[in-house]
Amino acid sequence: MQFRDLGAQYRALKMEIDESIRDVINSSAFILGKPVDDLEGKLAEYVERKHCIACGNGTDALQLALMVWGIGPGDAVFTSDFTYFASAGASSILGATPVLVDIDLSTFNMDPEALEIAIHRVITEGKLTPKVIIPVDLFGQPADYNKILPIAEKYGLKVLEDAAQGFGGNIKGKMAGSFGDLSATSFFPAKPLGCYGDGGAVFTDDDDIDARLRSLRAQGKSPVDKYDNREIGMNSRLDTIQAAILLPKFKAFVDYELDAVNKAANWYTEKLAGRFVTPTVLDGFYSSWAQYTILLDNKEDRDSMQAKLKSVGIPSMIYYPRGLHQQEAYTWMKLSDDLYPNTIKATKRVLSLPMHPYLTEDVVDQICDELLK
Repeated sequence: MQFRDLGAQYRALKMEIDESIRDVINSSAFILGKPVDDLEGKLAEYVERKHCIACGNGTDALQLALMVWGIGPGDAVFTSDFTYFASAGASSILGATPVLVDIDLSTFNMDPEALEIAIHRVITEGKLTPKVIIPVDLFGQPADYNKILPIAEKYGLKVLEDAAQGFGGNIKGKMAGSFGDLSATSFFPAKPLGCYGDGGAVFTDDDDIDARLRSLRAQGKSPVDKYDNREIGMNSRLDTIQAAILLPKFKAFVDYELDAVNKAANWYTEKLAGRFVTPTVLDGFYSSWAQYTILLDNKEDRDSMQAKLKSVGIPSMIYYPRGLHQQEAYTWMKLSDDLYPNTIKATKRVLSLPMHPYLTEDVVDQICDELLK
């Protein structure tokens, strides 16, 4: 049994993927070839943004977005404490300071009330200038932008949506990747839409920002003379082969994979609700189910359950075993666990179960039977 069965997906799409790869090899256009342009156009249309700028990975997508705004030393960038390191690391690498915000335990996403408290604290301390909020669409569900965007407007802050796990999700039909001033996503293989390596993208409606992002992803080169670099950028282009792989995957993603993961999530919830705390999808929200994550009563029960599942060949994961404020890289901040009560609870209780579009109800039954024994 696979936690996320990429082999099953490849078998379903083998003919289309193999043909796409062969076409790239035959063309020899390995860097920013036509499939990259085609993919950017399809993704921009899907999320209803004017521009999509493909890049090397999801971390670079976040960093490029922050670079285009000139984020650096002395700036405060607010993001979730319960997420993958890149959501904070992208600002740290530019010299800015990530300000970590506790989560809503029911959704695992940034708590808007905790966000506003954190903004007030930074303003009161007066050591940093609040600049950007990076809400994370964790586990497939968009963050609560209905509450976060008004807070950003109130304090004059930019919003950079981290849709690495949320691509395909929506709020009342408005797609993940379309919220905030800029948005970023990842095509890491295990993401809802993943390639066979690293990949990412930034979305914007601004023509000037689009042009700068395309320059920044290619060492800051001039649009008229590739040997004249007008600013310091990065080397972060999506390989043509990865774009070619993503094109047939994207068609399947839209045509049936999103429906399939939502069916699988419903099977889990129907069988496990009442015994475990199952995921909450807010009213009007739609998840792309990057993960299906339950809560057990405590760390001992969670660890015991994971060991039991492993003993019968059922994979599971702990996303995440510690908050960002507990990472060694951020010990200098000296942040107390008391600031992040819901993150601490989550790290001790979460368990993510196998989830992918090719999961059958029989397999879900097998997993649930073991959980309920």
